[in-house]
Amino acid sequence: MKSNKVKDITRLDQRIWLDFFERRILNNGELESMMAEYALTGVTSNPSIFEKAISSNTDYDADIAKFSIP
Repeated sequence: MKSNKVKDITRLDQRIWLDFFERRILNNGELESMMAEYALTGVTSNPSIFEKAISSNTDYDADIAKFSIP
């Protein structure tokens, strides 16, 4: 079995967190794959990360439209 250096870090009692979040990675299974492949244990975000996620694709458009004032 091929060694995975990112996953190996957990043997040093370190935890890997993803420093961005997009709805797409949750919906398409990419987040789950990263959790399995890299022993990803958490996700962090902040307002600028969400602004980038919201403005760089259409994943949030329908939900935003529901709450927008015409």
